[in-house]
Order: sequence, then structure tokens, then C-alpha cells
Amino acid sequence: MTDKIAAFRALHVPGDPLILVNIWDAGSAKAVAAAGAKAIATGSFGVAGAQGRADGEDFPIEDVFENLRRILSVTELPVTIDMESGYGADAAAVGISVGRAREAGAAGINMEDRLPGRSDLLPLAEAVARYRAAADTGLFINARCDTFRGQDIAKDGDALVAATLERARAYADVGAGSLFVPFLLDPKCIGAICEGSPLPVNILRGKGGPTHKELASLGVARISHGHQPWAAAMAWLVGQTSRILEGGEPDY
Repeated sequence: MTDKIAAFRALHVPGDPLILVNIWDAGSAKAVAAAGAKAIATGSFGVAGAQGRADGEDFPIEDVFENLRRILSVTELPVTIDMESGYGADAAAVGISVGRAREAGAAGINMEDRLPGRSDLLPLAEAVARYRAAADTGLFINARCDTFRGQDIAKDGDALVAATLERARAYADVGAGSLFVPFLLDPKCIGAICEGSPLPVNILRGKGGPTHKELASLGVARISHGHQPWAAAMAWLVGQTSRILEGGEPDY
């Protein structure tokens, strides 16, 4: 398992990013692996949605690990799972939950610096304690930093970059493996974060934002697709079903 974690860590190369088309179950994992993926990553929104549940740790932790076990049974690729806020009320509980992910066979996790249902970020000291507990398990921790969520980049971009880099340094100090900054499509801010971060940077690909090649040129080391593959699959299913029920023929 240590070798697989190390191999997953090595895929995070600034300028030559690991591209993760996020999946939600064993079947979607097999499809993405067959297309040539270098690693498998779940997205919590799609995982929960595929079971009719809501994002925000509404998907029970036992189901999280059962889903992980099923995914691991169909691929030899490194698997990283989205554990949202770490499934723990405090740092100690986070360490126990993340430790179980390692025991189950995950190579890494994604973890947020805010709690489920909250828009405000955790105080830095509390976030650091939770990331330290997660990193102490030995897993590769993709530390999500939500500084840009719902913010006005045109007005506050420089301050948001500074706040992100402050957290990046703190998260690196306690063992995080990479920095995930979602809800950010501005090339200038992305470039500044990549330049100043002590951690390889993960950006969420967004429609209308920089392309994969452009993100690579900015120094990004990991590109995630988040909930978008699941949402696109569900939109396709709704559209095809509507066409059929209206008397038409599907595309398949």
C-alpha cells in the first residue's frame, strides 16, 4: 500500500498535471480506467447523488467504505476518495475515519477546510489540526481550500490569493500532499497560487475556464472534474428518456 501511495504522489507534477475524471461507483471506475486513466478519484457529489443522497456527508460513512471496496475490486490503479470534511466532529475523529480509508486500500483522500452545510472556513488552527490528523495516517491528503468559494475575484483576487497561500503553507507544514482550490477559473490567480504554493496545486476544471493545456502552462499539478461527469451523465439520461417517452428514438 505504501508503494501505491508513493506512486500516486509522484503523479502530481506541476506543468504535467494528473487529470482526474471523477467517478462515483465501480462501474464508472472501470469505464474511466479503460480509457487510460492513471488514477481513480471519486467525487462526493456524484457518489451521493448516484444513491439518491445529498452532498455534505449525507452519504453514510459505512457506505463510503463499501463503495471504496467495490471500486478497489475492479482496478489496480491508485484510488483517492472524496471524504468531504473528513467525517469527524474533531481532529481525533477525522484521524480515525481517514485511517479506515487507508486500511480499506485508498491511496489518498480529498478533504475540505469547512464543515458540511457551512459556507465559512474553519479557523486556521482547527483546519490545521484536522489536516494533521488526516496526514498522520500516511495517506496522500489533497487539502481543499475554499477561500474562493462565493467570492468576488475581480474585487478581492489579490487578497484571496494571499489567504490561500497562508493556508497552503500551514497545510504543507502538517503533511498535506497537495492543495485543492476549487471555484477558481481566473488564470492570473491560478498562476499566482501555483507560483507561491509549497504544495502541488489541484484546480477544478470548469466550463469556460482555462483548458487542460492552459492549466498545465500555469503550473497546475492536478486537474479534477468533480461532479461534472456525473451531472453530464444524468443530464444525458434525462434527455434520452424524455425523447423516448415523447415517441422518439434514443441515440444509443
